[in-house]
Amino acid sequence: MDGSHRRAGILLRTVGMALGVAGPVMVLRGCTGRKEIRTELAAQKITFPGRGLPAELASYAGRSVETGPEAHAYAEFIKGNLARTTGGRTYAEITAELHAAGDHDEKLAELRQTAFTGQSLRASLMSAYQAWHLTTLVTGLGAALTGLGVTLVATADALTSHSPNRS
Repeated sequence: MDGSHRRAGILLRTVGMALGVAGPVMVLRGCTGRKEIRTELAAQKITFPGRGLPAELASYAGRSVETGPEAHAYAEFIKGNLARTTGGRTYAEITAELHAAGDHDEKLAELRQTAFTGQSLRASLMSAYQAWHLTTLVTGLGAALTGLGVTLVATADALTSHSPNRS
């Protein structure tokens, strides 16, 4: 085997083995992360109401929130309720109104607290939804890296075994 084939084989094998180790670690971390999200969401004991949901969320009626897509759906449910409660105004807009009223309007102060709580809950659920997508990405990339690593090692083996001057 000439030096360039040998070096190429060593390089391919080394990179392939590194990817072959990194890939399964990523798959494991993705699966573990997904399990952590499920555990945390289940611990919150959030359940969709049995009735009265908007048509686009009706399929979630009575279900517990335990997955990223369910967290997203519940965040949308909160968004709709907030919009109705606040007249479509955000926490910042209500705060500005309260300040313009001299900070003495009790109803605006209560509405501001409601907006703050709802938007905070919605943000937490959206974070779980985003984390869910990240675990999918990490798991998929891990699987792809594992396959690439195996392919590179096999290529290195084929290079070294088919070389005419093999030592």
